[in-house]
Amino acid sequence: MQPKIIFEDEAILVLDKPSGWIVNDATTVKDQPTVQGWLADNFQFPVFDSRELRNGIVHRLDKETSGILLVAKTQAAFANLQSQFKARQVAKAYLCLVHGRVAPNQGHIDAAVGRLPWRRDRFGVMVGGREASTDYKVLKNYQKDDEDFSYLEAYPKTGRTHQIRIHLKYLGYPLVGDEFYAGRKTARKDRIWCPRLFLHAGKISFTHPVSGKQMVFESELPVDLQAAIKRLTPAD
Repeated sequence: MQPKIIFEDEAILVLDKPSGWIVNDATTVKDQPTVQGWLADNFQFPVFDSRELRNGIVHRLDKETSGILLVAKTQAAFANLQSQFKARQVAKAYLCLVHGRVAPNQGHIDAAVGRLPWRRDRFGVMVGGREASTDYKVLKNYQKDDEDFSYLEAYPKTGRTHQIRIHLKYLGYPLVGDEFYAGRKTARKDRIWCPRLFLHAGKISFTHPVSGKQMVFESELPVDLQAAIKRLTPAD
């Protein structure tokens, strides 16, 4: 499965990234599919081959995270969208399934996030980390084998690496299938009925870099995650 184009004009591309695709090229990637390589191979817009501007990719999604990814087609659009992200004028909503019954049903998480000194590929809530804040809203509660699960929407106000995963784990509600933060044993058990990390970038809104119009795009929960939800029993 390749990235799907949701919207395209002279300034931007809005993509729906499948799970399993790495966003940016790196020496460690080897033969795995990357969105950056796909853009270089399939497009001819002004910055499609600019390594400095990451072939137009404005922000990132984790490899296993699916959903909406924003790409700028010109240097001016790239600079404009990056400044919107830095000014926190881009609103994003992620769909996720977590362990436990989240309470309260709506909340705000404000906890600094940093790279763990003893494990450089992991991040966590820590003193001296970078400011990070996330809002959330529970959409539905579920059960499976007497265990509670919550299906929720998360709204990151900052863009730290693994932010949603870390913040929900910090509250005691790790994401289903999260091998980094739920623990290997829990994630292995999850992946019997949910094939991957349950995290999907479902919505984004921003100002168009040329027209100045407010743009809103949505992506439905993918089939694999819909199937995982169907294996659960709705709970009051």
